Amino acid sequence: VASVHYAMKMDEEKATNRLIKAIENPYTTILGHPTGRLLLSRSGYPLDFEKIIDACAANKVVIEINANPLRLDLDWRWHRYALEKGVLLSINPDAHRTEGLLDMQYGINVARKGGLTKIDCLNAFSLQEIESLFNAKKA
Repeated sequence: VASVHYAMKMDEEKATNRLIKAIENPYTTILGHPTGRLLLSRSGYPLDFEKIIDACAANKVVIEINANPLRLDLDWRWHRYALEKGVLLSINPDAHRTEGLLDMQYGINVARKGGLTKIDCLNAFSLQEIESLFNAKKA
């Protein structure tokens, strides 16, 4: 999972290029909490979401829906565009303690709001399907 955790004050072009470079890395399978936002305390860095999602589609990178109620990132308003481009989404709790696993419900609610169905949700895949997906990316 490739996620930004530092140096968040960049203009849109630099921030977008930074993420695209990570997306194009052959070892990247999932793009985590793409905006870096923390609701009610830190707005995310500016990004060209169409370019980010297009890069994920071109590189077969899954985008995380971070279920932490302070993140809920990828924002639901971008889910439909990602799905139209063939990008899979994955709901992840961002749990740093076991209690954080309970946040999954927030992610599920946001995913439903954005139109995600099990067909395009990595969480609904079997282990064999996930292994095939990630192995195909390596090839």
